Amino acid sequence: MRRNLLTLVIAFVAALAGVAIGCRVLMPAEPPASDLHALVHRDIRLDPAQSVALDRLEARFATTRATLEARLRGDNARLAAAIEAEHRDGPRVSQAIDAVHHSMGDLQKATLAHVFAMRRVLRPDQAATFDRLVVAKLTDSDR
Repeated sequence: MRRNLLTLVIAFVAALAGVAIGCRVLMPAEPPASDLHALVHRDIRLDPAQSVALDRLEARFATTRATLEARLRGDNARLAAAIEAEHRDGPRVSQAIDAVHHSMGDLQKATLAHVFAMRRVLRPDQAATFDRLVVAKLTDSDR
């Protein structure tokens, strides 16, 4: 009985060690930041109040973004249905394209309003770094 228990404990510890080693070797230490919020937290030294304020902004924007993206998906589905129905650049297709463009514009405007709200939380020295991050993100260039 004691021997079985000891074997189980050793196996469990070995399994944990294997997972820990595997995580360090096979997984990157920090996932690449793909959104501006992650870049800000990675590249700008924020004080605790700024971190909380930015997290709140991000949570609010996540809801707005999800709503606008859902509307855009619906507009794209209506465009696909119009294309399937008309098989040409007819009035339904044209109207659906306008709806898609309107939704895309609303999403971009909301995103920029969020970016400017984030910027207002920062000190001037932080804002300069933030501006460089935004430009790099928009132009897909290296920082």
